[in-house]
Amino acid sequence: MKIILSVLLILFFSLPAQAANPRAEELYRNLEIFSKTIAEIDENYTEEVDPQKLIQGALKGMLESLDDYSQFLDADAYKEMQVETKGRFGGLGIVIARREGILTVIAPIEGTPAYNAGIKAGDRIVKIEGESTKSYSLFDAVKRLRGASGTAVKITVLREGEKEVLEFTITRAIIEVPSVKDARLTKDKIGYIRLTEFQEKTASILRDEVVKLNGQGMKALVLDLRNNPGGLLNSAVNVSEIFVPEKKIIVSTQGRKNNQNHKYLSRGGAGTFLSLAILINKGSASASEIVAGAIQDLHRGVVVGTKSYGKGSVQTIMPLADGTALRLTTARYYTPSGKCINGDGIHPDVVIELSREIEKRLIELRIEGKKNEEGFPVWWDEDIQVQQAINILKANLILTDK
Repeated sequence: MKIILSVLLILFFSLPAQAANPRAEELYRNLEIFSKTIAEIDENYTEEVDPQKLIQGALKGMLESLDDYSQFLDADAYKEMQVETKGRFGGLGIVIARREGILTVIAPIEGTPAYNAGIKAGDRIVKIEGESTKSYSLFDAVKRLRGASGTAVKITVLREGEKEVLEFTITRAIIEVPSVKDARLTKDKIGYIRLTEFQEKTASILRDEVVKLNGQGMKALVLDLRNNPGGLLNSAVNVSEIFVPEKKIIVSTQGRKNNQNHKYLSRGGAGTFLSLAILINKGSASASEIVAGAIQDLHRGVVVGTKSYGKGSVQTIMPLADGTALRLTTARYYTPSGKCINGDGIHPDVVIELSREIEKRLIELRIEGKKNEEGFPVWWDEDIQVQQAINILKANLILTDK
């Protein structure tokens, strides 16, 4: 501990001479308070404290005080984070974030235990196994929710519109996440494809499906991004450029430093001629909002559904020498027209709400997996957002005489 204190004090006493502005001087004054606090804990706390635990605890609090997405990742958390984009892990099948300091479900992943149990986007997880999540970091929550396949975990949620808290006991499973699902073509040559996440291979798989449907005479496409919590930025850009003409801006990022400012341009793709309808809801976040925002701003299609989540910030992973890392918000996403996604989300061109009864019914139908006479899932016929998107595309094809 004394070595750590010495390093902090050397840092403090050596930097003020270089301080060129009041902001730097204020930082150094607070660093002195920080080092003094550590010294008092080391000398006077009732028990000896592990220096690593003390410093990492301070770092966790420091990062979490910035926003809902910045984190200090200890070695275990850093390894856990690297699981998230691989498409296979053990747990419940939900993507969570901290919103206004509360653990919140961004989206349940269809076909997973959480989805089948009735967990919804926007649910606030207030307890895990009867223990309050108020002080939980994101990693703490993920660590408690994930576990061996076949084991159960009890969660308590607050849901908008419900007077009482809801309790769910959910059995964990190995989560397989196919990112491109349900590619199909109606008799009117309207295509439908659903994306569940933005993984490394999502764009190439989607491109193949679009090419295949094009070969069957597809004239228009419904791209369903509902309850898609996002994923990789490059995947979102590559998905967008399938439908966005060459050299058009898909998304830009802006931060405090020039190297954080980027514009991502389309190279063009197999679906730039298609009429599009994009489906979103409050479970559509991050990469989903990049795609929907690009299509909307560039007038490449109509966005249908309800307002998206509003997760429009860029987190950069900064590995540290001891196997830990920082997950730091370094920039924000902006749509082609310059609108900041963060906190506001994407507003649909055509708003179509689903009642609680319809949402519940659709979940039940998806789980049942039944199909109609044409081979389409039964839920598809009763999903008014899908059907309205198809009707919009049909009307557009008539107007454009396609």
